[in-house]
Amino acid sequence: MMPKNVLGLVYSNSFDGALNPLTARRTMGSVPFGGRYRLIDFELSNLVNSGVTKVGVFANLNFRSLMDHIGSGRSWDLSRKVDGLVLLPPFSAVGGEALHDSIDTLSRNMEFIARSKQEYVLLMYSNFVCNMDLTKLFDFHTEKNADVTIVYAHGKKPALDPMLTLTRDGDRITDLSLQKTGDAEVDYSANMVLMSKALMQRLVADCEGMHHQGFEQDILQANVGRLNMFAYKAENKNFTIDSMQSFFDANMALLDRDVRRDLFSAERPVYTKVRNDMPVVYGLEADAGNSLIADGCVIEGTVKNSVLFRGVRVAKGAVVENSILMQDAYVGEDARLNCVIMDKNTVVTPKKTLSGDKSYPLFVGKEITI
Repeated sequence: MMPKNVLGLVYSNSFDGALNPLTARRTMGSVPFGGRYRLIDFELSNLVNSGVTKVGVFANLNFRSLMDHIGSGRSWDLSRKVDGLVLLPPFSAVGGEALHDSIDTLSRNMEFIARSKQEYVLLMYSNFVCNMDLTKLFDFHTEKNADVTIVYAHGKKPALDPMLTLTRDGDRITDLSLQKTGDAEVDYSANMVLMSKALMQRLVADCEGMHHQGFEQDILQANVGRLNMFAYKAENKNFTIDSMQSFFDANMALLDRDVRRDLFSAERPVYTKVRNDMPVVYGLEADAGNSLIADGCVIEGTVKNSVLFRGVRVAKGAVVENSILMQDAYVGEDARLNCVIMDKNTVVTPKKTLSGDKSYPLFVGKEITI
């Protein structure tokens, strides 16, 4: 299978509710991650690095931030005369309401899908963080003569609904379940599904005009015994974002050099929108260690075990530990932060103390002053 023969379709609003209040004013795909990236950067970069040249991004709600970030797709070399990136805003045949159902989203955008020249479709959700060589997935699908290939990860089942767990006989999927599994480790879907475009069109058409629960139940689970379904394990380090806790843990994991090297591979770069800024400025009394600090930051206090996005300012005497500070956040003099997630343009005034816990980080919403 040639990568150029694959159409990438990315759901930017996948599981938005899992990251409330971070997604109150943005999509899951545009949630900041790792100091300078957005979650959708990983899906787009995986596609581009693997040779996929046409990508559609479904956007149902709160997509202004997403539009500002991805623009024409130039940062991912997807601003093209032929193929390229297309943002697919909400469209509903009745009432003009935004769509939440994945089958309805596909159905309403079927004209775009049908007119694409690609013969295969790769569906992706934007809450799965991984750096994958998708050409191996394409080759696997061809070698197995599969109707459907589902990418999976192994571990504790994420707290998402719906979330499929897989029962396998080798690489072949024998059953798909939506039942909760507790703390046991399982093989669970990474919500990355590859199939032919013709098959997807037929399966979606079969659901039209009928009451349906969603893609996982009515397309995948309902056809597990009728189609040749295979499982492909996600390679390398990966994270499934299913809560504010998992978001915090995934960012903190980046402080491990081995995790960073695995996720940000030199052979497969993770691309993002570029913001030109000055290098980090450290004051005479600054003390920083084991942290990711992006361009444009000004550090005059202490920063330990933290992730700081572009333009963050930590004033003299302030202490920031085990925290995530997003773009243009400000920490005043002698303030103390521990286990805190600060959204963009937030301000902590001097001498304030904010403290959460590694198992329950404290969140400060966008543009709030404390």
